[in-house]
Amino acid sequence: MDKLDFTLLKEVALMDSIPNGAYNIRKNGGSESRFSTDNVRIESKTDKEGININIKSGTKGETVHIPVIITETDYQETVYNDFFIGDDCDVTIMAGCGIHNCGDGESRHDGVHTFYIGKNSIVRYAERHYGDGDGKGGKIMNPETVVYIGEGSTVQMDTTQIKGIDSTYRKTKIVVAKDGNAVVTEKLLTHGDQIAESDMDLILDGENANGRIISRSVAQNDSKQIFRPCITGRAECFGHVRCDSILMDNAKISSIPAVAAEHTHANLVHEAAIGRIAGDQLIKLMTLGLTEEEAEEKILEGFLGE
Repeated sequence: MDKLDFTLLKEVALMDSIPNGAYNIRKNGGSESRFSTDNVRIESKTDKEGININIKSGTKGETVHIPVIITETDYQETVYNDFFIGDDCDVTIMAGCGIHNCGDGESRHDGVHTFYIGKNSIVRYAERHYGDGDGKGGKIMNPETVVYIGEGSTVQMDTTQIKGIDSTYRKTKIVVAKDGNAVVTEKLLTHGDQIAESDMDLILDGENANGRIISRSVAQNDSKQIFRPCITGRAECFGHVRCDSILMDNAKISSIPAVAAEHTHANLVHEAAIGRIAGDQLIKLMTLGLTEEEAEEKILEGFLGE
């Protein structure tokens, strides 16, 4: 792998070098490098593109890296990754996709990730998307994530679109069993004439299930964003969805949070806010010596948690 590869890997998986632990690095349709451990086994699928990641029950303290990078123009792929995580685990999974497109053709990655999580496990999952390159071709990503959370397990999912993705349609479905917990944080930045659309369904399916959706976004220039997060309560449970967005220039944002109760003891809340950067925040930072542009950048960095 060359300097460009590691630049992309740094952006999407926080990798400066080949990581310790289990990993699979996919580049331009092939497995560039792979390593399994005693507790984490990564194997290629035999019926379609993608991998199976098997994590043994009782595995704790391990991190699995599965980034994808594309450096070719006029390249499209659909990849299916399945995660089988046993009982009593405590693991971190670092995913993400980076596209560097310097040509005129469209470069596109569609990734379908499905998680099957056992009982009493803790899973932290981070997915970052990033695009660059000075070509005219589009950089497109359409991630689909499906998660089945077992009894008493917790999933913390952080998805971030950093910059440079011309078009994305994100689909997420999470089903939470008894005493399970899901916290989903989505961060998104669009600029130029980029388009981003996100459908998210969080289903609280078991007694005492808990779920939160936190969406934070910034839309600049002429970009467009559409969010449709929904929490469904099918048992005695608690769910909360919150969407906060900053709108700039001529951009457009549509935020449509929803809740659906199918049980009399389902406690569900939703809220959404869209606004511009407050003038007093800009003035305060500019009095410290920052230009207006630098002050805006600082505010956006803080809002998105970058």
